[in-house]
Amino acid sequence: MSMTATKPLPRPEPHQLAGAIEALAARFGNRLITSQAVRDQHAHTTTWLVPQPPDAVVMAEATADIQDVVRICAAHRVPVIAFGTGTSLEGQVNAPAGGVCIDLRDMNRILAVHADDLDCVIEPGVTRKALNEHLRDQGVFFPIDPGADASLGGMASTRASGTNAVRYGTMRENVLALKVVRGDGEIITTGTRAKKSSAGYDLTHLFVGAEGTLGIISELTIKLRGIPETIAAAACSFTTLEGACRATILAIQTGIPVARIELLNEAQVQASNAYSKLTLPETPLLLLEFHGTADEVAAQSRLFAELAAECGGGGFEWTTRPEERTRLWQARHDAYWSVKSLRPGAGIVATDVCVPISRLADCVVETEADLKRLGLVSPIVGHVGDGNFHCSMLADVNDVDEMARGEEFMHRLVERAQAMGGTCTGEHGIGQGKQKYLVGELGPAALDAMRAVKQALDPLNIFNPGKILPPQ
Repeated sequence: MSMTATKPLPRPEPHQLAGAIEALAARFGNRLITSQAVRDQHAHTTTWLVPQPPDAVVMAEATADIQDVVRICAAHRVPVIAFGTGTSLEGQVNAPAGGVCIDLRDMNRILAVHADDLDCVIEPGVTRKALNEHLRDQGVFFPIDPGADASLGGMASTRASGTNAVRYGTMRENVLALKVVRGDGEIITTGTRAKKSSAGYDLTHLFVGAEGTLGIISELTIKLRGIPETIAAAACSFTTLEGACRATILAIQTGIPVARIELLNEAQVQASNAYSKLTLPETPLLLLEFHGTADEVAAQSRLFAELAAECGGGGFEWTTRPEERTRLWQARHDAYWSVKSLRPGAGIVATDVCVPISRLADCVVETEADLKRLGLVSPIVGHVGDGNFHCSMLADVNDVDEMARGEEFMHRLVERAQAMGGTCTGEHGIGQGKQKYLVGELGPAALDAMRAVKQALDPLNIFNPGKILPPQ
């Protein structure tokens, strides 16, 4: 697996970059930062893709700041990369052609909450935890939970999902409207607060998942949900990985309305026990959550326990105590760090694929067999209710043989998922890391259409160049 993220991209001429930075300094003063330490913090840091820092960082505080950065950078032909919290996993925040990073963390205002209409309007730097803390006393919450405390603008840009997606959908289903700064610094409004619309092209969902390559989100209108009367968390161990997957398939096919259903293979349970100080049986495990009235939650839990028993599941336990639920789900969210602690100093790549639910067991079992055959360490977790699972592979980046085996595994994983009617990424996005798989999944005509959209909305190619679309 190559340590370089992509082929080098042409950088701005020195006079272009100098002109942009001079103009930005005049406009933003000490909110323009060029120190190496801050620039390094705004490059990719979460897996072994090579960090590629920007040439400067602007700390934006308002939509007008984004507009001015874009106008200045467009005038000087300098790239612009939006930055939320930096938790993306496929190099989305890298600056392979240099340029200016717009840090949106200070655009963190909740502009309006319409609890009666189940929606709110926010700036892109608001994080999911901060939003739900603000909403807690109003009887509503925002359900999309990718694990990391990501910014909502970043979550929209990568079309994030997470543990609740099986019941509440992904960011695609939960964004009503956006305001987006386009390539000339003007603002596009993509929709309204209405829950549905047939008015024109669906621009909202063009920008959701565009990874900052078509414009920069400056405001979001998103859906909220009522806080359930009762929430129960459950854990169920299985004798085999296939049995856990079969139980998931049956639960979805029979219509049990699970809110969360997460798979941990034996290696991941061992890692989570060690890191999070748990005592879970070290066999394949499903973590679940049920939402509804007390009677509904009890009935859902009972139905799933009966179904799981038919698939080799046992030791089914559920609880409604908030502290116990929080501890269990925090361990799941800490899965990445638990894997990293298994082999200090090793590189880690967290990757995901997604398949139709009927092929889940086949894909996961074949993937685990591949890991054993190749002698690789890569615990598996998954939002398996929608056929999505993740591998967190550990390897010594200086070991040529181990890296070659890792590359083979990654390639086979994607090919396997695509052959089963699935996708190379269910939620991490393409970024830099998975560009080479896009044409095989969608075909050259689809990529030509994407390039035409990119050219129309960003003719100067200043928005996050080198992401999603593979080089021609």
